[in-house]
Amino acid sequence: MTLDLANYPVLALANTPEGLRELPQDKLKQCADELRQYLLASVSQSSGHFASGLGTVELTVALHYVYNTPFDRLIWDVGHQAYPHKILTGRRERMTTIRKKGGLHPFPWPPESEYDTFAVGHSSTSISAGLGMAVAAEKEGKGRKVVAVIGDGAMTAGMAFEALNHGGDMDKDLLVVLNDNEMSISENVGALNSHLARLLTGSFFNSIRDGGKKLLSNVPPIKEFASRAEEHIKGMVVPGTIFEELGFNYIGPIDGHDVHGMVDTLRNMRNIKGPQILHVVTKKGKGYEKAEQDPIKFHAVPKFNPAEETLPKSTSTQPTFSKIFGDWLCDMAAEDPDLMAVTPAMREGSGMVRFSQEFPEQYFDVAIAEQHAVTYAAGLAKEGLNAVVAIYSSFLQRAYDQLIHDVALQNLPVLFAIDRAGIVGADGPTHQGAFDIPFMRCIPNMVIMAPADENECRQMLYTGHKLNQPAAVRYPRGSGKGVDIQSSMTALEIGQSREVRRGEHIAILNFGTLLPYAEEAAERLNATVIDMRFVKPLDTAVIDALCSDHTLFVSLEDGAIAGGAGSAVGEYLMQSKQLKPLLQLGLPDEFIMQGTQQEMYTELQLDADGIVSQIEAFNAR
Repeated sequence: MTLDLANYPVLALANTPEGLRELPQDKLKQCADELRQYLLASVSQSSGHFASGLGTVELTVALHYVYNTPFDRLIWDVGHQAYPHKILTGRRERMTTIRKKGGLHPFPWPPESEYDTFAVGHSSTSISAGLGMAVAAEKEGKGRKVVAVIGDGAMTAGMAFEALNHGGDMDKDLLVVLNDNEMSISENVGALNSHLARLLTGSFFNSIRDGGKKLLSNVPPIKEFASRAEEHIKGMVVPGTIFEELGFNYIGPIDGHDVHGMVDTLRNMRNIKGPQILHVVTKKGKGYEKAEQDPIKFHAVPKFNPAEETLPKSTSTQPTFSKIFGDWLCDMAAEDPDLMAVTPAMREGSGMVRFSQEFPEQYFDVAIAEQHAVTYAAGLAKEGLNAVVAIYSSFLQRAYDQLIHDVALQNLPVLFAIDRAGIVGADGPTHQGAFDIPFMRCIPNMVIMAPADENECRQMLYTGHKLNQPAAVRYPRGSGKGVDIQSSMTALEIGQSREVRRGEHIAILNFGTLLPYAEEAAERLNATVIDMRFVKPLDTAVIDALCSDHTLFVSLEDGAIAGGAGSAVGEYLMQSKQLKPLLQLGLPDEFIMQGTQQEMYTELQLDADGIVSQIEAFNAR
């Protein structure tokens, strides 16, 4: 559904940044107001990320107004806050398709638009990418400017500080906009700092500063004194000392909802040489009261009616796997005071809200710092505590060295509860949990479990918690199938599968929650179905037994085929000289785009019809 642009008369003139830049500056506030309303109307119809974008409306308008995008490079971190950017860069009519199959990508995506200069989805990458682009711009010599926008949450990651440390030392022309949407500033403080920002970025101040530095460059003691004097004078009124120490000129904080103040400041900063930090204070959910009051709840929303007080509730009657994990965690902590749960800023997403409230001394949110989360858990485990790391599959990728070097190498008993494994749906290729089986399967000492249903998930979490070695339980986004969950907890026999259906000739070895599709396909083909449960160690005994009376093996997994669970089956068949044909079903060797889980299972032929079709085609060769 296309929104009526007659309701947005100024925004209608700014379908691209070129159009925006033709507006007189006194029209920018109205443009921002209309942009915020357009965002509200479009996301309420489409679903998607919401509160972050509401907070960056004025910032987006100011950046595109001052900088000559796309020639000047604008890099967004994470991308949750980039919806206003998409609206202003020629994609407003397609906003209601965002996150849908065949629709707009959920995050900045270069194949979609030349204004999307760098593909993002995970946090804390913008400064590193921007620094690389700044070096290229200098080499090019055409006056191209580079701006990286990063949130205060993303700034907690080590990668951001690595980039700041490098960038300050390199002294390249790069503007980093720190979008601080947690700090609240009063009107007086905001006005003071906006005025201060204009002064500190103005030609008078910077000509004195740069001229003074040149004059004193040959007098080291005086130069050092002057530099420290400047730093301490600024430090009395601005909280930017750490950035100054890293080599960045710090400006702010300024009011991120004062579009005129930001335009004035950015115009001044555009011509300052060297690495710059502009600290902008915004409010998540700005302009929509319910989102302002609960930005976490309104971070990502389903379709909703803006006039109603609450968001629609899920129609599923079954608990999500995240909730199953959260309930298990609480039950286990009640028995085990040494259980320590760690998450990298995913308390809500990982189902840990109740645990954080009931067991605050055993709960650790380490912020967006996946590497630290894993090694921190290793430290807990090394001293005899029972560490559980709750982490999304695609986020664990960021801590791969720590998984190998700090956990597995020392054979430490850390349990990884891996959420969002497999197809995740609307978040698309940056968040698909495709690679955890391949990248974990090759690591010595790891035990890897893939539950087929809710109860298996609970029992596997208990099994991994009781193991005296690294263990991982991977489970998908979304709800279970309605299997009864046993309140009691029983450790599974390591590497033991279970037979679900006995058939003839074809053996489907299922790894994970695609089991219902495997069962339906098996009924039509009269095939055997084995719920393998363990990717590592593999149940080789059941494979040996099946080899005696089955002519085709089919592996099924919600993960990458290359190096996945099916590859483990193939390796064993070759090693044991049991030369049976093997059809590996899973995610192909490509990045999977957005769409609902069901849509993608159908497209990738991982539903029942697809499984039957692929087996029949394989047999027909």
